[in-house]
Amino acid sequence: MDGSSYYLPAVAMAAVLAVKCPSLRRSWRDPLLRSVCWLLALTGLVFFFAAPPTIAEVNDIVGVTNVSAPLVYCLLSAFSAACLVLIVNWRGGPPERTRRLSRRWITGYGVVIVALVVLFALGDTPVERLRDFDTYYADEPFVREMIVLYLGALAVAGVAMNVMCGRWALQVHGRLRAGLLIIVAGYVCNIAYLTAKSTAVVARWNGGNLDHLSTDVAPVLASAGAQISAVGFCLPLACQRAGDTWSTWCTYRRLGPLWRELAPVAPYAGRAARMSWWSPAELQVTRRESDIHDGLLSLHPYFDAGLRARAHAAALASGSDPAQARAEADAAMVAAAIRSRTAAPEGRPPESPTPTEPTETPRDLVRMSQALHHSPVVQATRTGTAP
Repeated sequence: MDGSSYYLPAVAMAAVLAVKCPSLRRSWRDPLLRSVCWLLALTGLVFFFAAPPTIAEVNDIVGVTNVSAPLVYCLLSAFSAACLVLIVNWRGGPPERTRRLSRRWITGYGVVIVALVVLFALGDTPVERLRDFDTYYADEPFVREMIVLYLGALAVAGVAMNVMCGRWALQVHGRLRAGLLIIVAGYVCNIAYLTAKSTAVVARWNGGNLDHLSTDVAPVLASAGAQISAVGFCLPLACQRAGDTWSTWCTYRRLGPLWRELAPVAPYAGRAARMSWWSPAELQVTRRESDIHDGLLSLHPYFDAGLRARAHAAALASGSDPAQARAEADAAMVAAAIRSRTAAPEGRPPESPTPTEPTETPRDLVRMSQALHHSPVVQATRTGTAP
């Protein structure tokens, strides 16, 4: 693998992280979001610092031969911890248990990282090796232990991830199961990477030479495993986010009939600041709901409780369920109130209205909005043919 094979995934991870940064700033206390961002950052750093050109540059800048080796091993260990912590937070459960498990993984891999640095400092690596450090120094005291330690730490993470994701996948369905199975597939590649590396190292211990497994085969497996796992992590989260956004925009669109119905009489008409089309969907829906509530408040003097009761009875008689009947009755009352306000001289409310009592439950604005266009009860109220 040349440098571009490492840098392209690093750039891709950086781009995804940049997209996530605004959400991270808004919700820093969300442990799941923090875990996702740490995972993306560490994935990008691993690819960047594992690239042979970067290895040579770091060695030159620091002035210590092969210092990039423990740096990459420490990043791989931190990446393993980030994956495990993300799964723990993603699966959820009692907060205290989740925090305890996360701290255990972080502490364990923190100890591994410190040990890697100490072992490298105790060893002797005078010859710079950009691609075959593991096999070249497989017999060097302390460096040998450092190599075994990082491979063992990655193996523990790989087995733990496959066990946790595999068990969880048996309990869930849909996008989440697909994502978990993709993660398992990615970690199968990681285990194959560890097998190739370990085989090459053991061959060196026994006087053999299978360095091509470490220098040619293992990097390809590691890159494939990391990218497949990243897809598995991101797929359910991205699909959930896309689904939530789609649902929010559908709510915004379905509120349109009620919002437009109230526009001629609402206090916001002609005075509301125009909202940019790129504003978040949640903000657009909140603004539209606020406008609707303001319009309903301005119509309150014109609401007729008797008309609403008759419309409710008519909706029930036509086969609507109780929730739909309440929405149709509210929509009919709104349509009649708008007609009354429009007909009233100088917009004054009627002298003897039949006031409405506060509702026990909030009005279902979406159902009301849809009823304005589709309910025969509302259409009868508009035409004056309602009982």
